[in-house]
Amino acid sequence: MSTGPEILLATLAAAALCALAIVSFRLKKLRQFSRLEAETCRQRYQREIDDAHSERDRLLDALGDAFLLVDAGGIIRFANAAAHELFRGRELLQRPAREALLEPRLAESLLYCLETGDPANSRVVLSQQTSPRGDLESRGVNAWITDAARLPAHGDGGPFTRVIIRDVTAEHQTDQIRKDFVANASHELRTPMAIINGYLENLLDDDMVDDPKMARRFLSVMRKHAERISRIVEDMLVISRLESGEAAALKIEPFRFRSCVNDVLERLESVIRAQQAEIRVTMDNEDLTLEGDRFYWTQVLFNLVENALKQNPHPGLQVGIGCRTDAGATHIWVTDNGIGIPSSALPHIFRRFYRVEKHHSQHEIKGTGLGLSIVKRAIEAHGGHIAVTSIPGRETKFHITLPGI
Repeated sequence: MSTGPEILLATLAAAALCALAIVSFRLKKLRQFSRLEAETCRQRYQREIDDAHSERDRLLDALGDAFLLVDAGGIIRFANAAAHELFRGRELLQRPAREALLEPRLAESLLYCLETGDPANSRVVLSQQTSPRGDLESRGVNAWITDAARLPAHGDGGPFTRVIIRDVTAEHQTDQIRKDFVANASHELRTPMAIINGYLENLLDDDMVDDPKMARRFLSVMRKHAERISRIVEDMLVISRLESGEAAALKIEPFRFRSCVNDVLERLESVIRAQQAEIRVTMDNEDLTLEGDRFYWTQVLFNLVENALKQNPHPGLQVGIGCRTDAGATHIWVTDNGIGIPSSALPHIFRRFYRVEKHHSQHEIKGTGLGLSIVKRAIEAHGGHIAVTSIPGRETKFHITLPGI
């Protein structure tokens, strides 16, 4: 039979075991709670990271320029939407940047930055065949700025280098046009000025003034070249206004198209008569009214008709001027049955100072080479479009399309 102390010891032992079981149970629950809390924190942290990455991607995808992140080994780890669009059909992620970019000149700035850690940028002008846009490139010569800079080191991945590739083809073409314009304008003005100065020198130094017949011949040539200078300057001012934004302030008002045609034919009447040319005007509506700047529309028609006459100085030329309207647009055209325009020249005829050399002699005063450029820009300033087709010896047609009025 158990004694009192034994019962007390047994009771204490049982209580201790019970307390130990309770503590063990609570520790187990606490560990479970801790694991659950840790998992919750980990998931919350991962969501925050994912949200940050998502926000970063949205911001970088909103950029219009291609953006790449490259690790220290030169491997592309991130490319925004513009980069994928630029290098369409080409895998970028997890590839060496040197391979992904293909064109070595595009990668020069990046490779320099990876090697030295210094920021670098370069301007690259590429041919159509080497453009990063591949088969989508249709602009011919294209220009790009690549800018690379190392970012501060973050985490265990080592420093990243960001690369921005910006398309500056439009700016490059504008700069090239400006340079060509200055060079061509200088050349076009220098030639008649040299001729005028030469004849003046002959008149003054060789006493040609005393020979009225010779002086008159010299003065006649000088006047033709002075008129050429005046025409070049006038055309340059017109095209400068059209391209400088002044076209936005066109004097838009209604005018009868037929009266504009009549004005042009009156100005060219002497040339038409001298060449025995035939002018045919075809209009569905003789009272057709256009909304536009009559000055520029007169320039358009004058240049197109004069161009047909100048390019075909032989007698019997037939020139057609026509206009019709339909539900959605107004169509205007000028045609001739002259010697036509070679197919190789058609893509270039609206360029400034471009001329199709077909029959000019050494003694002939050439055009300014600005007429068709003025035509194109004046029509575009009115929201229209011009196209040209030519079958040599049969029909050359300039077709203008204007949005519905």
